[in-house]
Amino acid sequence: MGKFLIFCAAEFDALAQPIGPEDFLLAADGGLRHLEKLDLTPHGILGDFDSLGFVPQGAQVFPVEKDDTDAMLAVRKGLELGYREFLLYGSLDGPRLDHTIANFQTLQYLADHRAAGYLVGNRYIVTVIQNETIRFPKEAEGIVSVFCLGPDAGGVTEKGLQYGLEDAVLTSGFPLGVSNHFTGTPAEITVKNGSLLVMWDRENGFPERD
Repeated sequence: MGKFLIFCAAEFDALAQPIGPEDFLLAADGGLRHLEKLDLTPHGILGDFDSLGFVPQGAQVFPVEKDDTDAMLAVRKGLELGYREFLLYGSLDGPRLDHTIANFQTLQYLADHRAAGYLVGNRYIVTVIQNETIRFPKEAEGIVSVFCLGPDAGGVTEKGLQYGLEDAVLTSGFPLGVSNHFTGTPAEITVKNGSLLVMWDRENGFPERD
């Protein structure tokens, strides 16, 4: 099965990787504009359309007053269809900080449902890892930051980075994992108990995950 690609309404620069033949493209409200600029036809369109300003033909329409953000509605749709890997474009670089934080929580929702999610911004990629390890190749450059998301995260190990950790505990009350650096050697980040929000420079692409 391919990836579930969600196009949200915030700023969008370019695709981070080519679209595969089995990938599903979904426009969430104003994210439809990004697909139009790419001359791509979405497989689905949904949202309350307060950002787009009109309702496209064939769209699934939701009320403005609802519990879910448009991005969360899109994620739920992908999970219902059986997808396990999600890329959310236009999800980091908007004017609404509250929606950015909501998207961080959407990543946690995906992790809770044993799916991998990535917010793909113009400069950064963000994911949540839960009781797992991600690995970056030796070619990775720049900064990688790690934050505890929720209750304390235990068994945190960071290898191949400028500042290493071994079986540490990170808390949501102190940003110990901010601004680490790749060092030209293979790197890995592990959490054995809990969740970590991890962000890195977009040019490094997507890590291996297990």
